[in-house]
Amino acid sequence: MSVFLEVDHIDKVFPLSGGGTYIALKNVDLKIQQGEFVTLIGHSGCGKSTLLTIVAGLEQPTQGGVVLDGRQVTSPGPDRMMVFQNYSLLPWLTVRQNIALAVNKVMKQLPKGEQRGIVEQHIDLVGLRHAADKKPAELSGGMKQRVAIARALATRPKMMLLDEPFGALDALSRGNLQEQLMRICQETGMTCLMVTHDVDEALLLSDRIVMLTNGPEAHIGQILDVKIPRPRQRMDVVNHPTYYALRNEMIYFLNQQKRDKQRKKQQPVVIARHGLEKVNLDIGFIPLTDCAPLVVAKERGFFAKHGLEEVNLCREPSWKAIADGISLRRLDAAQMVAGMPLALTLGIGGNDPLPIVCALVTSRNGNAITLSKHFYNEGVRSLPDFKAALDRTPDSVHTLGVVHPTSMHNLMLRYWLAAGGIDPDRDVNLAVIPPAQMVANLTAGTIDGYCVGEPWNTRAVREDLGFVVATDLDIWAGHPEKILGVREDWVNQYPQTHLALVRALIEACDYCDDRRNREDIVELLSLPQYLNTSPDVIRPGFLTPYDRGTGEPQPLYRYNQFYVDQSNCPGRAEGLWVLTQLARWDLTPFPRNWIEVLERSRRVDLYGQAARQLGLPDTDPNRDAFSLFDGTVFNPDDPIGYLNSFAIHRPFRIEEILLDRVAAHA
Repeated sequence: MSVFLEVDHIDKVFPLSGGGTYIALKNVDLKIQQGEFVTLIGHSGCGKSTLLTIVAGLEQPTQGGVVLDGRQVTSPGPDRMMVFQNYSLLPWLTVRQNIALAVNKVMKQLPKGEQRGIVEQHIDLVGLRHAADKKPAELSGGMKQRVAIARALATRPKMMLLDEPFGALDALSRGNLQEQLMRICQETGMTCLMVTHDVDEALLLSDRIVMLTNGPEAHIGQILDVKIPRPRQRMDVVNHPTYYALRNEMIYFLNQQKRDKQRKKQQPVVIARHGLEKVNLDIGFIPLTDCAPLVVAKERGFFAKHGLEEVNLCREPSWKAIADGISLRRLDAAQMVAGMPLALTLGIGGNDPLPIVCALVTSRNGNAITLSKHFYNEGVRSLPDFKAALDRTPDSVHTLGVVHPTSMHNLMLRYWLAAGGIDPDRDVNLAVIPPAQMVANLTAGTIDGYCVGEPWNTRAVREDLGFVVATDLDIWAGHPEKILGVREDWVNQYPQTHLALVRALIEACDYCDDRRNREDIVELLSLPQYLNTSPDVIRPGFLTPYDRGTGEPQPLYRYNQFYVDQSNCPGRAEGLWVLTQLARWDLTPFPRNWIEVLERSRRVDLYGQAARQLGLPDTDPNRDAFSLFDGTVFNPDDPIGYLNSFAIHRPFRIEEILLDRVAAHA
């Protein structure tokens, strides 16, 4: 079906009386089909009514736009009729006259007799024939609301907008009017967008329920599909097998948002004096090509430009050392593998949850799967070939190296293997090995291949030890690879310092993706305090064509991606994908409160604040469904369904993660 209404990346910003601004809505993206009934829910202040008034044309978005039936909405119009909670009837007019007022205004080109016929038809439609000549003061609340609905429908709009239309009614009137509205929508095929606080009302009326997070910067947290057949009767809905699961999902979402609101109220407001709270930082990194933004920020003055006077880049031996350095407060911040902040936030390894903030993705892509040259000599060129090679030697144990359980190297290697019918825990052995030790282990024959970042794949190819069977461009182009990880309590203690750090690294990432700077960066990375290696093994894929060891080198212009295509925004949907894979392999439970976990860890709001301070766009990526190379669709509104869709996975746990427990290692 074609899209009937498109809310396209809406932002709404209000000026404050004392100066400054309040961002009510941030990057709201929604598509509605013709004839759908969609409901908006969320706590007070989440921007539901603001979004409705933008669709009505009564408010203009600060960014983005609304398109209805192929035409942009810029002002109110008869194609959208709004029904308010307070009825908005003219008290000196009768029921018939209130409806006729709208019809005569909108349909003045029609003959008077036809106009009267439309009025009478809609009086009957809402069952008010007996009260047609009564004025609003003589009507009950439910009857008044029926007049408002009849007036809206009589103009034959393309869409009806309902702002808590039944909120002021008693239970009996509300129930009767809900049933009448369902009947009218069924008969007319009307498209409706409604705001409500009532979860049962939303379930009764809706095809989809859009749940908004708290403001400021409210956005769509989750969308529920209500697959209960129509026409609906109230008891049929209540007795439907999905009713209580859907209802519980809505209440759970609202409770997560309630906890979030209470937590934010308790946080101390830190006012920085002299600009930044802290200017001397220790930042951990691993010597890989994609540590380039940190190196550039230090060596080309971006840290200093943003007031960070002394930044010490601490070269760490392993990703475990990075995690320990952050946990034990030895490091202020660190370059992390993409899954590490979420895993620490969940309490991986039986530890207490340690909320880690990711407000910046520093790089995307940059990894490859390298296999030992003996597989190449056996004819292995692809995943099916590798599967066949393993099947030929069922009694042999083949070991592949990964750099950390929470790394994208591990998660993507596992995904790649499983997509080819290879169980990564039963058909091969995966060993955790620091990146710099991969080539040595391949040389010694203790591993048969690995998934790692550069320059360690190129080293294996140059030394004729292995070949690249796949890069992450072949598996999931544009995936998050490395991020900036900081403890949440550190961010709360040093908020302006954190923003300065994010700003400096955004500018450094921009520098890194200007290919005119790549030769300069190669020379910086090759220095002893960073990668301590020959520039010749850094250039392939980063600056020059990439050599897989299988033929002619190929240009891979996005193999190392630092800034373009919204690279730096820590999108929540891709973070949710990581959560599904951590659970798929039983590395962590899947958090029942996954929305809360993502809101705490993937801080799109802080990224946006830093980007705006630099005068850059701050729109976060779409939350649309996507797929990796095997075509399995990931729907960010149904992560459990995605987990269950895989033929190969471990039994996974679903648990609520209590993020505010005091960590034992704090």
